[in-house]
Amino acid sequence: MSTERLRKQLNFIMEIDKLKTITRRSYLADGSRKENDAEHSWHLAVMVLLLSELDNIDVLKTLKMVLIHDLVEIDAGDTYCYDETGNAGKFERECLAAKRLFSLLPEEQGREFFELWREFEERKTREACFAAVLDRMQPLLLNYWAKGKSWQENDISAASVISKNALFDNGPEEIRKYVAEMIDSAIEKGYLKK
Repeated sequence: MSTERLRKQLNFIMEIDKLKTITRRSYLADGSRKENDAEHSWHLAVMVLLLSELDNIDVLKTLKMVLIHDLVEIDAGDTYCYDETGNAGKFERECLAAKRLFSLLPEEQGREFFELWREFEERKTREACFAAVLDRMQPLLLNYWAKGKSWQENDISAASVISKNALFDNGPEEIRKYVAEMIDSAIEKGYLKK
């Protein structure tokens, strides 16, 4: 390995340390504070390892996707999925961020990361669909365990949660069923308004 290649990789590693500073809207399960993007990415990676048995996916590729897809938020910021205004132009902002960030890597690694990021965004492959389902499921789990704290703070209705999470239709049946039961339970417990 050349010194220049290693320097680029280490500079990228230090650049992505900024992911730890991006605060999301979801609270930790205990409701004590909001999670950051690095914590979210770690949680997703563990979810892929555990739940990959529910679908026939390339686990390594899916792990790469869930670890890479939010790196763009270093430049583009986190966009709350229920924020219609913030979601306008999101892809364009994130695409510019992906090009800048991944250009810091050696060329073939940067190209691979960009392609994985784009594959996740397009949700056309089995791995991308599975990764997207888990990416949406993770904040639902946190919201449920935090007794709807973020949903209540942002005045989110059950109809909005159901609408925004239609992508579960592309995921494993077991996850679809679990999420539907969790949403029903959240309504019943008053965590989520009807």
